[in-house]
Amino acid sequence: MLIGAVADIHGNFDALDRAVSRHADVPLWICVGDLASATGGYPRPRAPLYFIKGNNENFARLAEWQRGAGESIPDLHFIPNGTALAVGPLTVAGLGGTFAPTMFDIPAAQLPHTPSNDRRRHFVREEVEACKNLRSVDILMTHEAPRPFVMIDEERPGRAGRRRDVGKPAINELLAAMQPRLHLYGHHHRFIEGIREGVRSVCIDAIDRSYLLVDASTLRYEKIDQ
Repeated sequence: MLIGAVADIHGNFDALDRAVSRHADVPLWICVGDLASATGGYPRPRAPLYFIKGNNENFARLAEWQRGAGESIPDLHFIPNGTALAVGPLTVAGLGGTFAPTMFDIPAAQLPHTPSNDRRRHFVREEVEACKNLRSVDILMTHEAPRPFVMIDEERPGRAGRRRDVGKPAINELLAAMQPRLHLYGHHHRFIEGIREGVRSVCIDAIDRSYLLVDASTLRYEKIDQ
């Protein structure tokens, strides 16, 4: 059995639909965040799709779904931070959103949010600790990358060519504690493979360029170009 894995949809539901429709034999899909459109809309997927939050979502709607309220969308399943779900034969856990040092020690329920600055886009310490208590996780999905994840500044005035490690130590801590069979993440719109804390760790590219097909038994994966 194969499952599909996608990242950084950003409302490009046509590209998502192309990927899903190409693989009618793939019964389940997962997404590592940034699913919503710029107006906060979500897709009606052709097959069940399980996703974590990115830093670009409709956070009010996610909060409703987390409370068991709001209008649901058939075959669309949100995985809240610090929780795991059975996705077919696999146990999939999630830590969505981005890291902000000023927000990290605030309880998730108290993250400030205004129409212009919704800090619910971040993950916090209590959610990391909740993830660490999960056991027998097959796939851990995060939105942020672990270290090292090196970016090269190309357009920042006075900093062109500067190398920055934008990975987050909290993700490394999580991998070391949980030891999932596979780690998938996104956010950076590129495909990168590596080993972090002894775990296979893969950054999935944005949906308009590629996605993964993952064997549910072995968790070996194949990159499929769009």
